[in-house]
Amino acid sequence: MENNITNILVAGVGGQGVILASDLMADTFLEAGYDSKKSEVHGMAQRGGSVSSHVRFGKKVDSPIIKMGEVDYLFMTEKLETLRWLSYCNPDTVFLIDPLEIYPPAVNLGTMEYPDDVEATLKDNYKNVHFIKATEIAAGLGNARAGNVVLLGTLSKLLDIDEDVWMKCILARLPQKLHDLNKKAFTEGRKAI
Repeated sequence: MENNITNILVAGVGGQGVILASDLMADTFLEAGYDSKKSEVHGMAQRGGSVSSHVRFGKKVDSPIIKMGEVDYLFMTEKLETLRWLSYCNPDTVFLIDPLEIYPPAVNLGTMEYPDDVEATLKDNYKNVHFIKATEIAAGLGNARAGNVVLLGTLSKLLDIDEDVWMKCILARLPQKLHDLNKKAFTEGRKAI
């Protein structure tokens, strides 16, 4: 953390709630009294392409962009996408990864294979790698789309921000009909690490 700024890189595949997760983070950090900045790249999100967002918070944040090698937390909603962002990580980066596999078009077309060694490669090269079955947990609660909130719950256990602040911001942004599901998803995420 340079100048007491925490850098979180959020990424995954279009449709997984990457942008919503980063919005909820930024809301929470502001509500907790921090300066917070975020940027996002939608890419080919509607076609299952890569989606990413940089979220930074601290006493004073000048830029929303995280420099390579300075990610404190890598928040990943799909396993293979993790490899795309390793140049932003360092030996102390904390990895929160849903081991979900969403095959890119080249794999679906049979021109490439989905690598089977992603987990081992990460664990062999980084000390803070956590695989959280967020989508599976959310599916067990009734809606796999809440996997992003499961991962938010996991992240919340690692940051010094009160659980009630997180919950207030999650419920403020989501429709009433999704409140019960997301309360449970967040709570299960906190238990998962």
